[in-house]
Parts: sequence; structure tokens; C-alpha cells
Amino acid sequence: MKIIPVLDLKNNQVVHARQGEREHYQPICSQLCRSADIFEVIPAFLSLADFDTFYIADLNAITQQGGHDGLLAKVLAAFPEITFWVDRGYQRTDLTPGPDNYLPVLGSESYDGPSLHELAAFQKRFVLSLDYSASGQPLGAAGLFTEADYWPENIIIMTLAQVGRGKGPDLARLAQFCSAYPDFNFNFIAAGGVRNLADLQALSNLGVRQAMVASALHSGAIGRKDLANLVVLQSE
Repeated sequence: MKIIPVLDLKNNQVVHARQGEREHYQPICSQLCRSADIFEVIPAFLSLADFDTFYIADLNAITQQGGHDGLLAKVLAAFPEITFWVDRGYQRTDLTPGPDNYLPVLGSESYDGPSLHELAAFQKRFVLSLDYSASGQPLGAAGLFTEADYWPENIIIMTLAQVGRGKGPDLARLAQFCSAYPDFNFNFIAAGGVRNLADLQALSNLGVRQAMVASALHSGAIGRKDLANLVVLQSE
């Protein structure tokens, strides 16, 4: 199981995401560090394990209230050995940053039917996020949830109802995707609700091999020893 730490950026701070209610997100309160500054949060995560991939959601950009282009450029330059999956809302190939460690996340909520053809320009060099609302409804272009020709290898199943609530991942929905495409080379990634090692084991039992985690890392529910054991299990 590979863990991908999550960084939700709002107004230049790392915030605690909860159920997709972005207007209420507040700066993180973490056991790992005292600051919500991204340049302190990333090293704090790295003190737990040698993560090689991080997910960043630029919430200002996603909600069309500005963005963090300058800050993201500094982050990419400061950590060249880390690959950053970045969701900035609607993205085009000619407007994405150039560094090799930047991989765009294209969230379904930012695309509608007429704009789906634009995904082809990325030549599947992106991460797809299939976003579900707090009520469980698909967000964005309906065709994106069923037409696998649009899909790259890595696909995040983002269940906003689970984010930041400590209720566990959406096992039923993830199981549906894993069982529906058993013969395809898709890597379905859990996002929202991971609480502990038991949740990670439940995901692994479904065939999910990657999970995005924030709250459980900040709280210490998943700690350094837990992550070390995951690495050992992967190598066996």
C-alpha cells in the first residue's frame, strides 16, 4: 500500500478539509508541526517516511478565487525529488507548469461534457479524479465516470462525504470500480476517510494499492512505525 500525503491549500495555508465544505476549511492543527505553512508541513510529513508523491489541491484555483501559482512553483523547485499531483481545477496542457515533478490532477467537477475532448491533449499524462459530492452524486461530466477511453492509469476516487470525517473510506464505491474493470490496467486510488492501518488493510483486500491520507498522519493515527511496516510488507 502506497500512502500519498494530501495538502489542501487555501489562502496560502495548508487547511483541514472536511466533507468538501471549502468555505469553512481552517488551517490545520497537527501533531507533526505547529505551522500551516506548506514549507513546514512537507518536511513534517517527510519526517515520517520518504514519501515520493504528494497530492496538492489548490482550493483557491478550484473555486476560481485566485490561486497559488507562485507558491506552487517554489514548492516544485524546493523538492525536485518529489512528484506533486496538483489539482488546480480546470487545466489545459498549454497552461500547466513545466517542471518534470508536476503532474496535473484533472478533477471531474471542473469539466463538463463539451470540454471532455480537451483531455486528449494531455495524452493520458495526468491523474484523473472522479469526484463525488457529500450526498454521493457524481460531480462534473457524466461521461467521464463511464467512458474509460478518457481514463489514464491513475484514477482517484474522491468521496467528499468521507473527507476529514474519520468515518473510513468508501469501500463500497471502490469495490464497484475494482470489480467493474478487472482486466484493465487502472490504478484506483482511495481518497477520503482513511483512519488507520485497518482501513488500509481493507482497501488492500479490495485490490486498492494507493491511498491519499491527511488527517490520520496529522493526528498520529498512522505513524512512523506503521509506515515502516507498510514498506516492509510491500517488499515481501
